[in-house]
Amino acid sequence: MHILVTNDDGVTAPGLLALAQEMRKLGKVTVFAPDKNWSASGHVKTMERPLRVKEVTLADGTSAFASDGAPSDCVALPLLGLIEEPIDIVVSGINPNANLGHDVTYSGTVTAAMEAVIAGVRGVAVSLDSPERHKGPLDYSTAAGVARRVVEQVIADGLPEGVVVNVNVPYLKESELKGYMITRQGLRVYRDALDVRSDPRGKPYYWIGGEAPTGVDEPGTDFGALRAGMVSITPLQLDLTHVKAMDVLKKWSF
Repeated sequence: MHILVTNDDGVTAPGLLALAQEMRKLGKVTVFAPDKNWSASGHVKTMERPLRVKEVTLADGTSAFASDGAPSDCVALPLLGLIEEPIDIVVSGINPNANLGHDVTYSGTVTAAMEAVIAGVRGVAVSLDSPERHKGPLDYSTAAGVARRVVEQVIADGLPEGVVVNVNVPYLKESELKGYMITRQGLRVYRDALDVRSDPRGKPYYWIGGEAPTGVDEPGTDFGALRAGMVSITPLQLDLTHVKAMDVLKKWSF
């Protein structure tokens, strides 16, 4: 197995290192990640400027590639041939916060895995539901172990065409996990607020802020699984067509 590991938090992120170390138990690993934080970047692809790539050394002494492109670029570049050896699966993460519900459209972690699936390669995104006000370094060991078990399953059984696996892990010790649940997207509740400020010259500028998002605790959803102490595994499809709405729209008169 040749596994490409990437993320949206940058090549120096501790979650990336934890994921890469666990993936090495399954096969050869190539780490290819952004050189800066691209959180909440969505599915960005750089088309109008050149991309640069350099080789860097991770905290454990292993080598990695860092690009000034977006997370999707860090998947596209190696799949397009910058890495000559064919890649079997792309694993993105470990994001320090959960990616639930509508988060998947914002998340660079998830959309990096989507980029893989668009190219015909299996894609898995892994996120950790860490406490909002956690102090000190996060413990990624449980999430990394979960990622390995999920990727092992994907390697063994495969995936339907066009499916991205979105994994969210509770911030618990492995022994405290209540199990694994196949879930659907839940409802994320955003509390965004506009913060208007003025620069020293009196010109306005803006922050999009507000309280941290929550969610609706509904059984069978990604949010509900995390609240129950379970790993959430959500199969996402790239075809976003609302099939039932097509029948309604076909009644329109132009």
